[in-house]
Amino acid sequence: MAPTSPRLSAPPKSAPTFFPDKTSVVFVLGGPGAGKGTQCAKLVRDYEFTHLSAGDLLRAEQDREGSEFGDMIKEHIKDGKIVPMEVTVQLLENAIMDKDEGRGRFLIDGFPRKMDQALRFEEAVCPSKFVLFFDCPEDVMTERLINRGKTSGRSDDNAESIKKRFKTFVETSMPVVEAFEKQDKVVKVKAVKSPDEIYEEVKKRMGEKGFEMSKKKGFA
Repeated sequence: MAPTSPRLSAPPKSAPTFFPDKTSVVFVLGGPGAGKGTQCAKLVRDYEFTHLSAGDLLRAEQDREGSEFGDMIKEHIKDGKIVPMEVTVQLLENAIMDKDEGRGRFLIDGFPRKMDQALRFEEAVCPSKFVLFFDCPEDVMTERLINRGKTSGRSDDNAESIKKRFKTFVETSMPVVEAFEKQDKVVKVKAVKSPDEIYEEVKKRMGEKGFEMSKKKGFA
């Protein structure tokens, strides 16, 4: 078996790896069960985005043979806690580097979950265009997650973990949304209707931000 490289350490940098004139990064936030993944899939289809899920990258790293961070990531996810930002930011940078071809569009789903993550990412990797925030009541999200847990196989789709995840989101991620709102960098979409109805609003708001659908062959 070929050796795998951890690729999780990077030297200090004086400038971001990517710049927003060539690489478009949109942060996607919303509580657990707000429908971020569903909407991201539609944006990938229609706008030529690459979808990067911070959670998926972390879960893949925890299962990667030889990862020095695997056990730590597993415990943090199980307890609904936030994985240290150095690990998450480096995994995201690695993923963008693997997929960027000089003029990429990236949706980063479930990130940043804390303001220090946002600052670290924008300083080291790439300044974001804006935050796409899916606003959804807790009772709606809980029902969605419980139903998803019946088939997802995810260890955190259970009542105890869901409660912890909501608490973490409110305490750590909502301040991120509020901070970006002060910079006029939040696109807020109500996420209580059907996925298709929500997406109609998303498309409208993306157009307002200068993003054209891929059939028009335009880039922001």
